[in-house]
Amino acid sequence: MNRSELGAALRALRDASGKEAKAVARGAVMSASKLSKIETGKLSPHADDVERILTAIGVSDDVKSEYMDAARAVATEATAWRLIQRAGLHKAQRQLKAVDARMNLLRLFQPALVPGLLQTPEYMRAILSRHDDLSAETVRATVSARLERQAVLYDESKRLRFVVTEPVLRWLIVPPLVMAGQLDRLISLSRLPHLDVRVVPLSGRQHDIPNHAFVIRDDRAVTVETVHAEVIVTDPRDVALCVAKFDGFAATALHGDPMRTLLESIRDDLLQQRETP
Repeated sequence: MNRSELGAALRALRDASGKEAKAVARGAVMSASKLSKIETGKLSPHADDVERILTAIGVSDDVKSEYMDAARAVATEATAWRLIQRAGLHKAQRQLKAVDARMNLLRLFQPALVPGLLQTPEYMRAILSRHDDLSAETVRATVSARLERQAVLYDESKRLRFVVTEPVLRWLIVPPLVMAGQLDRLISLSRLPHLDVRVVPLSGRQHDIPNHAFVIRDDRAVTVETVHAEVIVTDPRDVALCVAKFDGFAATALHGDPMRTLLESIRDDLLQQRETP
């Protein structure tokens, strides 16, 4: 079921109930205009929107359960990386810049790479240049757009929280010197008062699994990066699961001076590797 089919089904349920749109909208705590856009498929509803509409209509628990499953499926949007690449990676970065400008709180968990907002230009180029299907011009434009996005790091009105796992800092997907420079960058950024940079250490027992990277913006949406696609989730319950996972890893992660001491140690090891013949 897509959003148009879901909207039509909600309209059919409302018509069957004999309730007017204004009454249902009022009961669902939304404008009549928003309800109309949902029913006509012009607006993709959040799962909590659908739940309030169903409650206002007065459907049975069984019907509500059925339609909530459909709503949660509609609330998850996946876009294949090849389509994002075809549209232009630099354009995707500019779209993210606009999204970042509207948010107040960002929580980012990354078990594979240094988060894009924290990357040095050298790290960006090294990562992007690994892809044979990206031209030199595409790499240049994408690096430039990502650097523009990093202006948000210095906006003190926002709260930015990053949690990475220690293997991210040791995985030599880039040359040791590039990685050493990247660690210096993380150390420097971690001193900004409105940034919270944490590292989950390899030492010590963990009680969760770092399945994949994800970004949470304002408890409203989660962007998940998979091998083949970027997935956006807006169902409040799914968002809450990611918040709980982030908070769990953040609680076990190093931050402040202990985190910087770990980064300095890894950096020094990398520099020694470079000097060793």
